[in-house]
Amino acid sequence: MSVNSIKSIWGPASTQPAAGFDSMGTPKIGGSNERKTQFANAIKSYLSEVDDLQQSSDMSIKDLLSGKSEDIASVAAAAAKADASFRLLVGVRNKLIEAYKQTMNMPL
Repeated sequence: MSVNSIKSIWGPASTQPAAGFDSMGTPKIGGSNERKTQFANAIKSYLSEVDDLQQSSDMSIKDLLSGKSEDIASVAAAAAKADASFRLLVGVRNKLIEAYKQTMNMPL
């Protein structure tokens, strides 16, 4: 039986690579550009939010020290919120690095 007769039995699906594989049958690496963009935008958004909280905390501390504000409770709350968000950011970064290292150490 020739290859052409097999192709005619299976139709055009036999000549096209399966989803997630290139023409040589090897798996495609990486996700869609849309997912990469969404992930990058989510990270940028969270970094911006953490930066805003840090700057807000710094301004409230400066206002307290310069005498513009006397509400120490709001300053402490802003500092605690900025600290918690920064710790969460560092934790996410550490998990991403750990996942990357595990992926790189996977046997092929």
